[in-house]
Amino acid sequence: MKALEQNLRYNFKNKNLLINALTHSSYANEVRNGILSNERLEFLGDSVLSVIVADYLYKNFNSMPEGELTKLRAALVCEKSLCEFSKELKLGEFLRLGKGEDKGGGRKRASILADAFEAVLAAMYLDGGMETARKHVMRFILPELEHTEDVAFKDYKTALQEIIQRNPEESVSYVLTDQSGPDHDKVFEVEVHLNSNVIGKGKGKSKKQAEQMAAKQALSLMGAEI
Repeated sequence: MKALEQNLRYNFKNKNLLINALTHSSYANEVRNGILSNERLEFLGDSVLSVIVADYLYKNFNSMPEGELTKLRAALVCEKSLCEFSKELKLGEFLRLGKGEDKGGGRKRASILADAFEAVLAAMYLDGGMETARKHVMRFILPELEHTEDVAFKDYKTALQEIIQRNPEESVSYVLTDQSGPDHDKVFEVEVHLNSNVIGKGKGKSKKQAEQMAAKQALSLMGAEI
């Protein structure tokens, strides 16, 4: 268990919470004797994860409409993503599985690993509070955000460029105007210029995202469909 706590970067005060989070229903059903599976923790972890990610996106993507926020959150917390997070933590090695599930490859099954990530998150939330849970989640979400932004964002920069190219004498440029926050959690602010005029501003967790948001604002102000 110490090895897992090292992977989690968190030491549990109540070790039973972690043990419960690692207990699959196949093990609980096989052993019985009052042992509970991690299903209730999984239920709680799903909600904690959703709140943390939604809160972060709401505060850091203030130009993004509800539909795109929903799409981005779904991409960040899908089963595939949670499975990869579990693999990074090596949760599969510590799961308590029934003999049949274990022999059938349960330690590598995507659904089991994704559920385990949520259950462990809930255990951390109950043991250490919301900030402990938030710190744990953002450790995975921030890098994942870079991978999913192309899925979540429409390519507003290309759309804007196509409109501007209709007038060959016009040119578009993107200017970084500000960056704030610690290295692991920076916010970038960008202006998009048409010749020397500012036609849009945007913020994002990377320069690329901020440029897309600036282009989106420019398109909106121009009355283009976005």
